[in-house]
Amino acid sequence: MTGFLSRAEARIRPADGQDAEAVARIFVETWQAAYPGILAERVLTGLSVERQFAYWRGVIAGREQTVFVADSQGVVGFAACGVARPRLAGYRGEVFTLYILPDRQGEGIGRALFSVALTRLAKRDLMPALVWVLADNPARFFYERLGGKRAGERDDKLGDKPHREIAYGWSAVPTPTDPC
Repeated sequence: MTGFLSRAEARIRPADGQDAEAVARIFVETWQAAYPGILAERVLTGLSVERQFAYWRGVIAGREQTVFVADSQGVVGFAACGVARPRLAGYRGEVFTLYILPDRQGEGIGRALFSVALTRLAKRDLMPALVWVLADNPARFFYERLGGKRAGERDDKLGDKPHREIAYGWSAVPTPTDPC
């Protein structure tokens, strides 16, 4: 996995402690770019790279999730995966996050990170796997293009407002000839 390259020549590798600040920055930047009009403005303006740094430093150092980064002369995206939260029966693994810097989207980096995350889940015997995405986020169609099948819906609270989420599931890692 450490030598995997995306179409954009971003090297996909496991994250280490040195990556926590970049991961935090990408998290904040992508949320602020993707969710205006979807999430409350105070949620987006309240995001802090410092708080996210503390969170992601702990996640990267821990054993509950595996975090991968896309490195292209600096970290430009990341994905985190692990044992599925018990929200949808039958799914063992989950891709919790997948974020690419807005100016690097559309280069194949997201596909590469997602493929590596699903491969990691498969190697840990955590298939089938799923990802949850906000229903109002047009980026959810990315998961459909990657072969995800609608697996469920739920209402979740972000800020003080409920939001609809959709789960997409995969029973196996797509083969090289599949969309992913």
